[in-house]
Amino acid sequence: MDEEVQATAARLVRRLKEGNHTITVAESCTGGLLASAFTDIAGASQWFRQSWVTYSNDAKIKELGVTEEALNRRGAVSAEVAIQMAQGARKRANASIAISITGIAGPNNDGSNKKIGTVYVGIASENWANSDITEIGGNRAENKIAFVHFALLTAIKYWDRAMAKEEVARKEEESRVAAEEDAKLQFEEERARREAEAKENAPWQEDAWSDEKKSALSKEIIGHEINWDKEND
Repeated sequence: MDEEVQATAARLVRRLKEGNHTITVAESCTGGLLASAFTDIAGASQWFRQSWVTYSNDAKIKELGVTEEALNRRGAVSAEVAIQMAQGARKRANASIAISITGIAGPNNDGSNKKIGTVYVGIASENWANSDITEIGGNRAENKIAFVHFALLTAIKYWDRAMAKEEVARKEEESRVAAEEDAKLQFEEERARREAEAKENAPWQEDAWSDEKKSALSKEIIGHEINWDKEND
């Protein structure tokens, strides 16, 4: 396997391993080269699920759930089919992410109106799916290797974007929760302050103070009366 391809595969795998993610692949024109790039890495069984080589349209339909409508409307080498291949593979393998490759490696285009060297790569997760296209000018063997390299680079690009969005969403959620907690604390403090003020200014407290004062005065009067009686005795 090409050294640059192998290094790029390792870069993607490091990202997957950081979050204990898994990957699967669905290939057409590359005939299993992408799967080979992954399984050449030691410990692949921990994160690599399985792969499909769906060379014919029938295989794409039966194995990956690609629709006949998409094939008839856009052809096998198209963004729509690439995405459906990736989505079907991911679901069937229950993987975190899937990569698909569909293109024209050469030396001829088998009657297609697309140029030799054209390739579509599909990337799909549970929550998003994307496809990129490129054109490569080499012979069949060179194109197949280049297609795999392009697929790996595309996967890294979209994976990094997705992880960045998740990080932003995580921070926004943390900020939202913190703001809610702060608002709740402020509300409780304000309520406690209002309750304390209301208790201080309540009319019944003035009445209570007046009653206590009257009782004290009554006791003084009674005391004086008693003393006065004693003097008369």
